[in-house]
Amino acid sequence: MTPTRSTRRPLVLVVSAVALALTTSGCGAVLDEISGPAEAQRDEPGGEVTAASDADVFSIQVGDCIVTAKLTDGENVESVPVVPCSEPHDAEVYAETELPEGDFPGDEALAASADEFCLGEFESFVGVSYDESAYYYWPFTPLEKGWNTMDDRVIQCVIDTDGTDVTGTLEGSAS
Repeated sequence: MTPTRSTRRPLVLVVSAVALALTTSGCGAVLDEISGPAEAQRDEPGGEVTAASDADVFSIQVGDCIVTAKLTDGENVESVPVVPCSEPHDAEVYAETELPEGDFPGDEALAASADEFCLGEFESFVGVSYDESAYYYWPFTPLEKGWNTMDDRVIQCVIDTDGTDVTGTLEGSAS
């Protein structure tokens, strides 16, 4: 049976009310599971993050600030908890590189490439050598599945304060 004109409007209102209830009731995670994480909210395309959100990992950019306590553990990260850098956070994406086309190099070779790149970029970002710094880094690296199916070749370097909240960028902090 096709809904008549008089029953369509109430049906649309019921569907809208259910969607609104799911979004505002903490069941929004259900909708996230269905639709996946969204892009980070930015002041303009490619600009600074303007609101805290669980952003799609592929929307993360150099300069984005992260709350690692809300980051899911595990190898396969789909979303990243980002905040405006003016809000408390304990990590920041400080460098990025894209690896050349070709076969997946393997996890060990990929980790070595990430280490070499991130370590090389650390001092110019922070202002002191890695050995002198109170901070450490870790990389986001592609998984083999993403490399092969999505052409994911990006390595992103994240500076981490080991749980100490900061506001603003860590660039030039000399810490």
